[in-house]
Amino acid sequence: MADETSPGIPAPEGEADIIDTEYEIGQDNIEGKVGPFGFDIHNPVFVISGLVVVAFVAYALIAPQQASDFFGWLRPALTSSFDWFFLLSANVFVIFCLFLIVSPWGSVRLGGAEATPDYGYAGWFAMLFAAGMGIGLMFFGVLEPAYYFATPWGDAPLGTVRPFTEDGQLIEANVEEARRMALAATSYHWALHPWAIYAVVALALALFSYNKGLPLSIRSAFYPILGERVWGWWGHIIDTVAVFATLFGLATSLGFGAQQANAGMNYIYGIPNNVTVQVILIIAITAVALVSVLRGLDGGVKRLSEINMILAFLLLLFVLFAAGAGTILSEFVAGLGAYAREVVPLSNPFGREDLGYMQGWTAFYWAWWISWSPFVGMFIARVSRGRTVREFITCVLIIPSIVCILWMAVFGGSAISDMIANPQTSAVKANVIDTYSPELSLFAMLESLPLAAITSTLGIILVIVFFVTSSDSGSLVIDTITAGGKVDAPVTQRVFWCTFEGLVAIALLIGGGLTALQAMVISTGLPFTIILLLICWAIVRGLIAEKRA
Repeated sequence: MADETSPGIPAPEGEADIIDTEYEIGQDNIEGKVGPFGFDIHNPVFVISGLVVVAFVAYALIAPQQASDFFGWLRPALTSSFDWFFLLSANVFVIFCLFLIVSPWGSVRLGGAEATPDYGYAGWFAMLFAAGMGIGLMFFGVLEPAYYFATPWGDAPLGTVRPFTEDGQLIEANVEEARRMALAATSYHWALHPWAIYAVVALALALFSYNKGLPLSIRSAFYPILGERVWGWWGHIIDTVAVFATLFGLATSLGFGAQQANAGMNYIYGIPNNVTVQVILIIAITAVALVSVLRGLDGGVKRLSEINMILAFLLLLFVLFAAGAGTILSEFVAGLGAYAREVVPLSNPFGREDLGYMQGWTAFYWAWWISWSPFVGMFIARVSRGRTVREFITCVLIIPSIVCILWMAVFGGSAISDMIANPQTSAVKANVIDTYSPELSLFAMLESLPLAAITSTLGIILVIVFFVTSSDSGSLVIDTITAGGKVDAPVTQRVFWCTFEGLVAIALLIGGGLTALQAMVISTGLPFTIILLLICWAIVRGLIAEKRA
């Protein structure tokens, strides 16, 4: 039975519905030493996960062409077959979270009726935001709004009219409608839906660990459904799928980050832009992440997250005022309104004609967020003890959604304004629409503003630090799962996972680039979607027994 001695898991403070189970955290673990390095791993989750990951890296590096062909087939096959399932599931998660905010269960406190928060709002928000969206915002903040505004490839969201003729001339009458839909379609991918996915996993983990006394592992959320069987093979399968989803979701982000950092270095300093340089970048940044791993949660991830938030805020302010604060803030308000009007039709999975947008963008995004959800969800759970369910979901769902919409309005709005003002010479249009070099979109937008060399360098630094933060916190999460829910396992294991996150990203880049990255994130996100839907029911079962304020 869980008690105060459960490794690394604080006992509930005040009244809580502790589950009476004979399982002890780490009871199936294998402990020992290899030379000076200790290990404390869950059998068979660590063994299966580790062997499969090693085999995958070997396959992608030994047969890169075969891997590239396979990934090239896999991605469109999955998105075209399961787009409806991803969209419907994401809608369920949003509705479920909004329901919990207004329900009586919102007053349940994570960690027991008398628990107090471990972190203040500033540090808490910085950590969850940096882990949840960091590299993605840097990569897609300019790319998505600009792409949806002017896309010539027939996949405009909801079939919105284009503002450019075939020869690149601006069609003034179409500009406002195209701008409105660009902001709405981008906000749809970065606001309520992804954060609802994260919130579901994070709430389940926090509730069943801090209130019920179970291990901090995905399988614990299934106790109301599976009972004691959750400690057997059903639980092993759930946790192993979570490891794969986390690893490949994280590797996708690391791959995007490496490509963007390399593209920026090429754009500003003339450093070659190729896979070799990207591999060197991943190795170097993974080495920095290892240093952060060794410093621990407070000394590593928390401090880096706070630095990132400061740098990102400074870059946001610069773009806001350099591009015209009045215009950009009106874009933000317009973006909120457009998102509110279009979120329902954009969420509809049936009878759509804009399949390029729905399958090529939305289905991929939902699979990506779902793959990231064990990682981000567990990380948020680790730092959210002491919050009420209502406070937790509001902060994880509503506030980050508004910040993401603001980010897209500032960076995307600036890019759109540049394309409207300079339809023939815009660097954004040249790199996003004419040649489609997505990794250059941010730097192309900054080129149109003053101090481009300085701000572009800051952008590269932000990408790299987000890279380090994601790698470090991802290692923490995977290690917790593969250590049977222990949060104080030997640091050697986090070093192992941090290293292999970098190796998986390298293997995917060599074995097919962006297509391979996207294919693997969708293939791991699909089975985990089913797990998330079941977790919603488990949360309700768990909250019913808890004391409400």
